[in-house]
Amino acid sequence: MALRIEDYGLLGDLHTAALVGRDGSIDWLCLPRFDAPACFAALLGDERAGFWRLAPAAGGLCTRRRYRGDSLVLETEWDTPEGSVRVIDAMPPRGKAADVVRVVEGVSGRVPMRMALRLRFDYGHIVPWVRHQDGRLAAVAGPDAAWLKTPVPLSGEDMTTYAGFEVAAGQRVPFVLTYRHSHERMPRPVDAEKALADTEAFWTSWMRGFRYEGRWEEAVRRSLVVLKALTYAPTGGIVAAVTTSLPEQPGGPRNWDYRFCWLRDATFTLQALLGTGFVAEARAWREWLLRAVAGDPADLQIMYGIDGTRRLPEYTLDWLSGYEGSAPVRVGNAASGQFQLDVWGEVLDGLHLARTAGIHADEQAWDLQRSLLDFLEGHWDDPDNGLWEVRGDRRHFVHSKVMAWTGLDRAVRAVERFGLDGPADRWRATRDKIHAEVCDRGYDAERRTFTQFYGSKGLDAALLLIPRVGFLPWNDPRVAGTVEAVRRELCSDGFLLRYEPQADGNVDGLPGTEGAFVTCTFWLADALYGLGRHREAYELFERLLSLRNDLGLLSEEYDPGTGRQLGNTPQAFSHVGLVNAALHLSGARPAERTAHGREHVGGER
Repeated sequence: MALRIEDYGLLGDLHTAALVGRDGSIDWLCLPRFDAPACFAALLGDERAGFWRLAPAAGGLCTRRRYRGDSLVLETEWDTPEGSVRVIDAMPPRGKAADVVRVVEGVSGRVPMRMALRLRFDYGHIVPWVRHQDGRLAAVAGPDAAWLKTPVPLSGEDMTTYAGFEVAAGQRVPFVLTYRHSHERMPRPVDAEKALADTEAFWTSWMRGFRYEGRWEEAVRRSLVVLKALTYAPTGGIVAAVTTSLPEQPGGPRNWDYRFCWLRDATFTLQALLGTGFVAEARAWREWLLRAVAGDPADLQIMYGIDGTRRLPEYTLDWLSGYEGSAPVRVGNAASGQFQLDVWGEVLDGLHLARTAGIHADEQAWDLQRSLLDFLEGHWDDPDNGLWEVRGDRRHFVHSKVMAWTGLDRAVRAVERFGLDGPADRWRATRDKIHAEVCDRGYDAERRTFTQFYGSKGLDAALLLIPRVGFLPWNDPRVAGTVEAVRRELCSDGFLLRYEPQADGNVDGLPGTEGAFVTCTFWLADALYGLGRHREAYELFERLLSLRNDLGLLSEEYDPGTGRQLGNTPQAFSHVGLVNAALHLSGARPAERTAHGREHVGGER
């Protein structure tokens, strides 16, 4: 039976990441980078798809686990009748090869241990050729090669490598798994103890840049570590999650690949990084953004590969049954070809935020933004697929229009505030035209709320962002009415759905349902605070913190009925939502936490 999504912890080396279960099994790892085929894919099927378990021979879930300080060095402990034992896991900062380091430490007594390693390249599809080579176990198949180094004797059975041993109090037994492309020379193994120390030192040093004063420091710190772990160091791109196809509804078809970089995340991520002192990471993300969107603005995509790759063809892995039978398992993402109008606004808003924060912008960056604005001017009134990537008919989504307004608004401000060259009067006229149309066609006066799209009876959690981008001030009655309507119609046990999938004749064109969307509920806490309802905002924020697992991790969604996390994990959007809401609820001045500073709050129309 599959572990729950929240039963997994995260390891990472800023190139890729592994998920380690409470049973000591690594059930997900893509090598050599986030979007590569997995060599451990038991998460999406069963053990036949590859795993690496290191735990007491009697098995069972751990007694407790924790990260060392602010690092991604994971300590998992079991109390057994024979004694207590600890497994210490880490992925050290990437050198010439990728390493996973596991050290078994005896805490008390003498505990029988068992290791089982089943490498299966290409998402569990390919069984490698395994042999012993220079004191290490070597596994090779096609372009992939891995080596296991340990002092423990190994044996093979049923296409799996096993080791049985005992560990007494004070003993430490290392295991190091190293990956490299098969055409390259076998790398020298890292020293396990030094690798653990180096990993902890790296994360401790990185967190010295942390700046936040508020009551939720622990939660914010951990979320930023997660966000850093989701960063692909060579390019600065940040993946939405490290997994593919973890379901939004167990047993259902809403299973997507999130190992890519969404442009929509740009502004939210920059807010979180800049608001907590991580300017270098913000600058790297902005540079990735500029490289990714360079070219014809008509070809702008909603997402890109971690290196800026544009082609992300979607296909299914039919040999995998899916997490708890949730099929199909998808690789790639067809939504990359959708037209989502809001991303033009998100990109322009993010680049404006970077400029406002003092991150250097050259003339070429402004030229690129001018091109994006030209496209936006000509296409703002086109229907689109919306930010939730619906696979039904295109609509005039209100949030998309609001973000088109935002993009033009930031262009006007760039000219007015920074003296950049551009037709500010024309942009201002188009901006005001969009504003008038949205207020006329996107607002339901009888229900006192904005709607999901023009003429819709449904609502959308993204409507909560209307005051955050400055489209209307917090004290506008239409904002308060929208917040109340969204809360009334989209809440499930106090947590917010993105929208009602069955509204307006099945707006997203997909069967089934989904859980409450974590970051949308953070938006609700943020909105309640903006309306002056601070106590309600604090209470909701605390409830959201309780959804994190014991290691502080959040996936994309939450099922209030079963109390389980749903969707891909750990989710950047959820952790960014946590950080930004914490900043707002802690009273950070708007000009410090976001480009939508005081100039955008309380004074617009």
